[in-house]
This record gives sequence, structure tokens and C-alpha cells, in this order.
Amino acid sequence: MHFIWPEVLWLSLLIPLSVLGYLWALRRKRTAAVYYPSLGLIRPAMGHGQRLRRHLPPALLCLALALVLFGAARPMARVTLPADYLTLVLAMDVSRSMLAEDVPPNRIVAAQQAAKSFVQELPDHVRMAVVSFAGNAQLVQGVTDQKDLLLDAIDSFQLQRATATGSGLLVALNTLLPESAVDLESLLYGAEFKSGSLVAQGHPFAGRSLDQRPAPSPGNQKTLPVGSYTAGAVILLSDGRRTTGPDPVEVAKWAASQGVRVYTVAFGTPDGFIPGFEGFSFYARVDEAALQKVAEITGAEFFRATNASDLASIYQHLSSKFTLERRDTEITALLVAVAAALALLAMGLSMRWYRH
Repeated sequence: MHFIWPEVLWLSLLIPLSVLGYLWALRRKRTAAVYYPSLGLIRPAMGHGQRLRRHLPPALLCLALALVLFGAARPMARVTLPADYLTLVLAMDVSRSMLAEDVPPNRIVAAQQAAKSFVQELPDHVRMAVVSFAGNAQLVQGVTDQKDLLLDAIDSFQLQRATATGSGLLVALNTLLPESAVDLESLLYGAEFKSGSLVAQGHPFAGRSLDQRPAPSPGNQKTLPVGSYTAGAVILLSDGRRTTGPDPVEVAKWAASQGVRVYTVAFGTPDGFIPGFEGFSFYARVDEAALQKVAEITGAEFFRATNASDLASIYQHLSSKFTLERRDTEITALLVAVAAALALLAMGLSMRWYRH
């Protein structure tokens, strides 16, 4: 929890002062005492409850005052609320390394099955698009809420050579933010990519890092706080290392500047192995460091899945996250409402108990 006006909290010193004032008032009342020959005459009439309840209305008023002063500082609490209408873009690696059989029957089949279960469990307010990437990236299914179209798109994956993780992320971001007007043709199919740069040779910003150039659209875009984009997110699954295309970490920096979260999933075991592919056998290991960095930069989460069950659990977790999301919400109105209820209760009890 944090406060918009924290300096107002100094007014909370009024609370102990009010308690001291109440105790002082009680001591003054004792001077007007009535003497009885024996306490046994009045104790049965007063009772233990009678002695305590006289302090209840003032205590309620003091608590109401504390809530009002606390609310005056405009507290912001992170609460769980129903998510708004969201757009998710699922970017999946379809490189040949997905043939590795460390996840039975192989990585691609297990990933497709988990992704389809994820689609089927999505609530109605969530739309989705599907992007595939290998040596290049393509939009397989545009944004839709028709689950049968999404399932067909996942089933249609065709494995290809190489792994262009950054290209897949770029296409996913362009799908989520079509108004960004990123020149995808130049970015994805330029003659040469500079390491550590988002853009390809031939683009107006070629060879310049994200910190040295404007945002990759013709107009001037404002930089948004990391993770502030609440209308959607990207889920990126990969099982290998980038071998071509732009650096996904640099792409992630631009995503972060637009407030978009990129959740990343590293799929496969360290011993992933493709036996006898085109006369060669090789290990297929995921670049976890890059995927962790992408998630970290964009304020999202990184997941590791070494089997189909892990992947299904991750998708289930993400599905619940996009159904209910945690937001920073001002709770001043709630505190004031509770304070008003306590004040009314205190006055009501006083009128009922001491109306004579």
C-alpha cells in the first residue's frame, strides 16, 4: 500500500490527542461524585458490562476519526478485481527443435495440446491471436473470440528451420498494438540485423539502440510506465536459442516502453535431443536467460516447463491471472464509508443507552 498524499498522515497525531482528551474528561467527572455508605449497594446495579459499554461509543468515534484521517492521505492498495476485456497474443516457437522427444510424444504436440486447453478455458471477455515463429514470424490467426478458429490455428503449425524469437515478439506486439504502425517489413526482412538493435539495416533507425532513437513508429509515441497497459498481454513460448532476427531483449525494451507485459515460457528439458534429423543428431536447449530478461524488462513473469503437466499448469495460472487481475486502486471512499457507519453506530448507541 502507498499514499498519494502521505504528508496528511501527520494528522494522525490527533488520534492520541483525542484519547488523552477523553481520559482528561473522565477524570474531571469524578470530582462530582455521589457518596454511598457501601459499594455493595451500587455494584449489582452497574455490572461489569455497564462499566465497559460507556466507553464503546467514544471508541467507535475515535476509530472513525482514524479512518477518515487515513483516507485523507488517499491510500492506494493492490486489490484483485475482475479483468476488463483483454486481448492476448500467443507467440509459439515452431522451429525444428520442437521435434525433441524429451517431452512425450514430442515438444510440439505437447505444446499444442496445452495451448488448446488454455484457449478452451479462456473466459468470454478475453480475445486472442496466434503467432508462430521459426526462421521468420507470421500471424496465424488474427484477434478473435472464436475459439474454434484459434484451435484450428494451433493445429496448423508447420515446423521450420532456425529460431527468430525477436521476430515472433515483434509480430505479436504489432498484433496487440496495431496503432503503433511499426514497419514490420523493414524490421523482419531487412538485409542484416544489428546485434543489440531492434531494427534492421535499411530502416531509418538502423544500427541505433532503443535508447538512442525514437519509438519505432512514424509518429512520436509516449513512453508508458512498465506494465501499465491493461488491455492485453503477450505470451511467448520458446524451446531454443535465437539464431536469426532481432534481439528479443531489445524488442522487449520497446514493449516495456509501451507498458506491455510479455510472459515467457521456456519449454523443454536441458537434455532435449533430436535423434537422426536429416542425418544429424543434436541437442535442443532453451535460452532461459534471454526469456527471463524479456519477462523482467516488461514487468511480467517467467515460467519454466519441463513436461506437458508443467506447461498445462502454467497456462492454467495465466488463465486465472487474466480473469482476475491485481490493480492499484484508491480505497479512500471505502474508508470514509466505514468511518461514517462507525460514527452513526456510535451516535445510535449513545442515544439508546443514555437517552435519559
